[in-house]
Amino acid sequence: MVDQPWGDLFGTLERETLSMKIAKRILSLIKEKQLRPGDRLPSERELARMMQVSRPSLREALRALQIMNIIENRQGSGNYITSLEPKKLIEHLEAVFVLDDAVYVDLFKARKIMETGLAELAAGNITDSEVEELEALVKEAKERVDDAEAFLHLDLALHNQIVKAARNGILELFMSSINQLSVYSRRRTAESPDIRRQTVRDHRAIVRALKSHDPAAARAAMFRHLSRVEKGFGDQA
Repeated sequence: MVDQPWGDLFGTLERETLSMKIAKRILSLIKEKQLRPGDRLPSERELARMMQVSRPSLREALRALQIMNIIENRQGSGNYITSLEPKKLIEHLEAVFVLDDAVYVDLFKARKIMETGLAELAAGNITDSEVEELEALVKEAKERVDDAEAFLHLDLALHNQIVKAARNGILELFMSSINQLSVYSRRRTAESPDIRRQTVRDHRAIVRALKSHDPAAARAAMFRHLSRVEKGFGDQA
C-alpha cells in the first residue's frame, strides 16, 4: 500500500476567535435563563471589564448578535435581549464570523434575489409612517457618514425596515438567515468612506421609490445598490 502524499492537505486548526467566544457566552446565559428577553446588558465598558476582554472584540460579538436579532441596540439606552427561542440561538453562529470570500459571490446573488423582491413588495405595502422612519434613517446615516460603526447599524436598520414593510413572514425568516451570513461583508464595505457616501445616495433612491409606491423602481434601485456594494466588496479584497 502506497502512502498518500498528504502534505498540508489537512492544515492546522484555527483557534476559536475571542469574539465568537464572547458571543457564545452571552448565548449560553440566555439559554440558561440568566439573561431573559427585555433584559438590558451592562454598558460596553462595564461588560468588557466584567468579561476581561478588549472592547473591539466585544463590539464585534455584539454586532454579530444584533445581526442575528438576538440583541437590539436602542439609541441612547443600550443593548437589550430580544425574544428568541433558545433552540435557535447557536445555529449558524460560526458563519456570522468567518466565511471564505468565494462564498460571498453566492451571498450577494442571494441578496439580489431576495432584497429586490422584498423592495418590490414593500413598495405596495409600505405606510406613510414607515416611509418617515426610512427617511429618518437616511438622514441620520448622512449625518454620521464618517462613523463607520454607527453607519453599519443604520444600514442594517434600513434594510430590516424594508423587509418588515414587505409584509411577508416567510421571506423575513429567509432574510434573517442571510443576515447572519452577511456580518463580515457589511462590516468590510462600511469601512470604505466612498462606499458609505454612495450607500446614502442609493438608500435615498430606494426610499424615494418606496414613497412613490413604485414596485419596479424600488426593485431597480435595490438592485443597483447591491451591485455597487458587491463591487466595492470585491475591490477591497
